[in-house]
Amino acid sequence: MSAPCVFIAGTDTGIGKTHASVTLMYALREHGLRVAGMKPVASGCDETADGRRNADALALQAAGSPMPAYAKVNPVALRAPVSPHLAAEEEGVVIDLEALYAGYQELTSRYESVVVEGVGGWMVPLGDELMAGELARRFELPVILVVGLRLGCLNHALLSARAIQADGARLLGWVGNRIDPHMDMVDANVRTLQRMMPVPCLGELPHGESPLSAARHISAAAEAVIAAAKA
Repeated sequence: MSAPCVFIAGTDTGIGKTHASVTLMYALREHGLRVAGMKPVASGCDETADGRRNADALALQAAGSPMPAYAKVNPVALRAPVSPHLAAEEEGVVIDLEALYAGYQELTSRYESVVVEGVGGWMVPLGDELMAGELARRFELPVILVVGLRLGCLNHALLSARAIQADGARLLGWVGNRIDPHMDMVDANVRTLQRMMPVPCLGELPHGESPLSAARHISAAAEAVIAAAKA
């Protein structure tokens, strides 16, 4: 049996991967697991007295039980708030997949469950020959896709699911995140996704609810991660 770990992919940037990741961490913690979050690569980091810090990575760090060191959560912290391959190029940094994998293995040696958040969407480049989705494949992690519920989400979700599966990753399911409280016909869009997506819906996150409170909405996602580890 493998550890109940998972990769969180998104249909785009700004659709709530971090919110979903932290919420899932709390849902996994309710099963009595020691859980850590990891964002291997983050662009858009602020310079602080303690070094570079990324808001998403800080949220993942804070949700850890017990809380890990920041460098373990976010080993590659890039300054510019642009695509990571451009931010890395600007700094002369080459993102090393094997180094990131070693960092992931270190976390799994200390925690029973690790939630790994991607950067941007599945096909975001990390370098000339490295895409964000390769993290999930190298870490040998099943994937949950976060669908930001806003205009255009049907196309983004269906294309992302197709790409994830075409790349040979195991897609466990998807989670809807109501990022646009004014989206027209949101329930009809969710029903369309439930019919057309190749994997089940594992929960839906309401707009404006804290991760701790919202954990109950994605209990099915936590159960799917645990079941996948036992398979």
